[in-house]
Order: sequence, then structure tokens, then C-alpha cells
Amino acid sequence: MALKPGARAAAPAGVKSKVEDRALVDRRRRQIIKAAIERFGKQGYHATTISEIAGRAGVSVGLIYQYFGDKEDVLFLAILEVLDSYLERIPLAVAGSRNPLERFRATVHAYCRVIDANVDATVLAYRETKSLRKARRNLVKQKELETNALIAGCVEDCARTGIFEDVDVELLTYQLVMFAHAWALKAWHFRGKMTVDQYVDRGLAVMLNQVLTPRGRRQGGRGARRVG
Repeated sequence: MALKPGARAAAPAGVKSKVEDRALVDRRRRQIIKAAIERFGKQGYHATTISEIAGRAGVSVGLIYQYFGDKEDVLFLAILEVLDSYLERIPLAVAGSRNPLERFRATVHAYCRVIDANVDATVLAYRETKSLRKARRNLVKQKELETNALIAGCVEDCARTGIFEDVDVELLTYQLVMFAHAWALKAWHFRGKMTVDQYVDRGLAVMLNQVLTPRGRRQGGRGARRVG
């Protein structure tokens, strides 16, 4: 897993560390999480042991327990890293743009680029979020809703300014989310045929065909300049 440059380190979110050096905690957790995602992806969360994660990360079992309480802590922070990346990268991608259609396109591109950088972690979230305790599942859902709100806000802006027809904002938002996640879930098919940006451009050409107003088409439609 490789987060984009500038992405935030995984927030503690109730996961305690016996080490107080924040920079060291962030670095070690990233090292361990990367190894864990690889092992979880190959043999599943429940079948993977802390010992196997330690072996893949090149550290001792005891060191892992300096930074995590248990295996669920590792899974939880792996999922949060991706969700936190959405919340950071999307606002950066649209900063300075006032054109609603450009902001919309930039948002979808930023979302998909985070997924492209974290394909294995995205698939892991689909497979194993159910393995988290209820309070943690609820936090994951809340962060997902926060990300979706960024997309929904762009859809609403396009509708309000006459670029989109009167659309079902929630339904279109979730269609976009599922479209973005398909880049990870079907990476075996798409990655050998196109880049992530080509994937987004081609997908939006199809999805926007029915929602762009004449004004929206005049403002650029398929060829609108991307931001970010």
C-alpha cells in the first residue's frame, strides 16, 4: 500500500501505542500495516497471524505489540488510512476552482487516484470491515459518509447552477462511489487496459451523458479541464 505524498499518517483512533515518539509510531505502523494488508489479501484476515505479519514486515512479534494492541487494531488502521486519504486529497484537488463541473470532475479523479494508490487496502475494506467490532464499523461508516458528502456537494452545485438536470443526488453519488471502487475490485481487468485517469474520463462520459444540460454540454461536458 502506498499512500499519496502528503497523506496523513493513520490516526490513533483509540489504538494505543507503548511508544511515545509520534514520528516513530507513524513510520512503524505504516511498515506493519503494509505487511498486514499483503498477508490479509493472500489468506484472509482471520487466517493470518501476528507472527506472519511480523515475518513479512521484518520485525519481531513483540515489536508489533509495541504499536498495536491486537490484530484488529492493524486491520482498523489499515482501513482508516484509505478513508482519511479521501478526506485529505479531495479538498486539495478542488482548491482554487470555482467552476462546478471542473470541481465535480476533479473530485471523482481524486477519489479514484486514492483508490489506485491503495487497491489492496480498498479490497480489504470490502472483505473485512465486518470483522471489526461494532463501534469501529460505525466509525468506518461515518468516515465513508463524510467522503460521500464531498461528492454529493459537487453534484448539488452542478444541479443548482444548471449544469446537471434535476438529479437524485444520493443515487448518483453512490453510483460514482461504486464506479470508483470497481477500479480496485476489478483491477485485474482494467489496469492492463488503461490508466486510472482514462478510466475516470471514460466512465464519466457514460454517466454524465444523461445528466448534463445543454448549458453543461456547452461548458465542456466530456472535454472539461481537470483540476488536480
